[in-house]
Amino acid sequence: MATMESLITLVNRIQRVCTVLGDHAGVASSLPTLWESLPSVVVVGGQSSGKSSVLESIVGRDFLPRGSGIVTRRPLVLQLHKIEPGIQEYAEFLHLPKKRFIDFSMVRKEIQDETDKMTGSSKKISPLAIHLSIYSSDVVDLTLIDLPGLTKVAVEGQPESIITDIENMVRSYIEKPNCIILAISPANQDIATSDAIKMSREVDPRGERTLGVLTKLDLMDKGTNALDVLEGRAYILQHGWVGIVNRSQADINKNMNMMAARRWEREFFATSPDYGHLASRMGSEYLAKLLSKHLEVVIRARMPGITSLVNKSIDELEAQLDHLGTPVTIDTGAQLHTILELCRAFDRVFNEHLDGGRPGGGRIYAVFNNQLPAALRKLPFDRHLSPQNVRKVVCEADGYQPHLIAPEQGYRLLIDGALNYFRSPAEASVDAVHFILKEIVRRSVGETQELRRFPILQAEIAAAANEALERFREDSKKTTLRLCLVTNTSSYLTVDFFRRLPQEMDNSVNPTLSNSDRYSEAHFRRIGSNVSSYVAMVSETLRNSIPKAVVYCQVKAAKQSLLDHFYTQIGRKEGKQLAKLLDEDPALMERRQKCAERLGLYKAARDEIDAVSWSR
Repeated sequence: MATMESLITLVNRIQRVCTVLGDHAGVASSLPTLWESLPSVVVVGGQSSGKSSVLESIVGRDFLPRGSGIVTRRPLVLQLHKIEPGIQEYAEFLHLPKKRFIDFSMVRKEIQDETDKMTGSSKKISPLAIHLSIYSSDVVDLTLIDLPGLTKVAVEGQPESIITDIENMVRSYIEKPNCIILAISPANQDIATSDAIKMSREVDPRGERTLGVLTKLDLMDKGTNALDVLEGRAYILQHGWVGIVNRSQADINKNMNMMAARRWEREFFATSPDYGHLASRMGSEYLAKLLSKHLEVVIRARMPGITSLVNKSIDELEAQLDHLGTPVTIDTGAQLHTILELCRAFDRVFNEHLDGGRPGGGRIYAVFNNQLPAALRKLPFDRHLSPQNVRKVVCEADGYQPHLIAPEQGYRLLIDGALNYFRSPAEASVDAVHFILKEIVRRSVGETQELRRFPILQAEIAAAANEALERFREDSKKTTLRLCLVTNTSSYLTVDFFRRLPQEMDNSVNPTLSNSDRYSEAHFRRIGSNVSSYVAMVSETLRNSIPKAVVYCQVKAAKQSLLDHFYTQIGRKEGKQLAKLLDEDPALMERRQKCAERLGLYKAARDEIDAVSWSR
């Protein structure tokens, strides 16, 4: 394992990298988070519980803002770094990385100023943490997170929600399984009413992650003591309780320094009749060492999991970045190449829909196999070729002179009328395939992963494809109505057709028909039957030829030349126009940037872990 001295320093460095790259306490993110997996000590306590005094005692310096009400209004991530004796101690803020603070009263002012920047002059709170590092020979390696004090009443200038806002903030930190809870309670109050204990009990009911601190032991009523708590009888915590005696306000007003305060604290426990037997494990110096040691143990236990998380997250983030694509170059030639590659990617997806790799082609087949035959069967030929209608058409075609053998003009009119019915199914087939192709274009644009980065290019490709489909539809209608003989099947009827009319050939010996035969119902039924046979033959032909024409003019054309006109237009565009097409979705650009930053974080963390000196 790593040497004990290096473990907290390692986590400190990783936490700093986390914060710089946007992964830090109090900030929600959809990206993998390393911060939450890093063990940390979170300081929890009610207002006036002595929380600030405990922190200053651990550091050995006055550096925190003081006053009435809620003084801590932003989380403070405090990293302590032990340095060699004789080196000047100093403090650094993460937001001022090049500035060293030697005067700790200026540290207090900077904390206050940074708090006011986020909350203004109001007494509201902010979840954005302040990160402070203190380098001193009088500290142990330790990271502490100080949170706003829990309160039961909103004071003037605070919103009524301040109570629950603080509770929610505290809970968001201490509910994490890698959090060590430093629960601070004043000894001159009933432990059962302690805000810190109440909150820690909610998230750590067995007391496995909580270390108790009892402050203000010197302020208890005369004749009373806190032994039941300190010796673990009143409220059991796995890591026990530590008693603290801080400076009083009078001591602070007299400018008692921390070194003097620590000496007085040691004397208090050493000479106390109640706590003398506990003196070796009481006081702020002991608390700092205990926390440091405990934090090291927790980090050591968590380090294999942290390493695994880092490696797994690197793989996930690299996959995400690969999916999101690389940023677009500003070179015109490269931009043109990118656009053409994106068009080809769209073409591949579009063709997969038609060829069976994705859904779509089956719907076109259904048009030809189901919709077209059904439409042909529903055509009103029975009505058109009824004896009554045949009589009407034939008589109108004969005019003033009745036909002699076969009513040729009547046949032509009947056939023309029947064939005209085929126009609607043919056009309906063209339109149905057109709308299916449009839907496939819409889906293909959305399913082409590479295109999702470029909404403007997406829209341009969709518009160009739909324009091409409109042209294909018009060509298909013309071809279908012409090549499939819908409009000209009856333009030329050969004599062979009349030779196939047996009912007329029976009268070849006597080519003249009596008026009664010429206008009998049986005669018109025979004419209708003959035309029906011809129409049936044409219908069977069209059932095969319409799909061929539609596929050739629409489906095959779409597969081969859907974006040809778009390619021509692209080739004429200038650099600025190409760049505009490759304007990315701002949300996607932000996502890629954050993924890249987070990937940098995890790689930096991996380097930090690899650089640690490992030993048994």
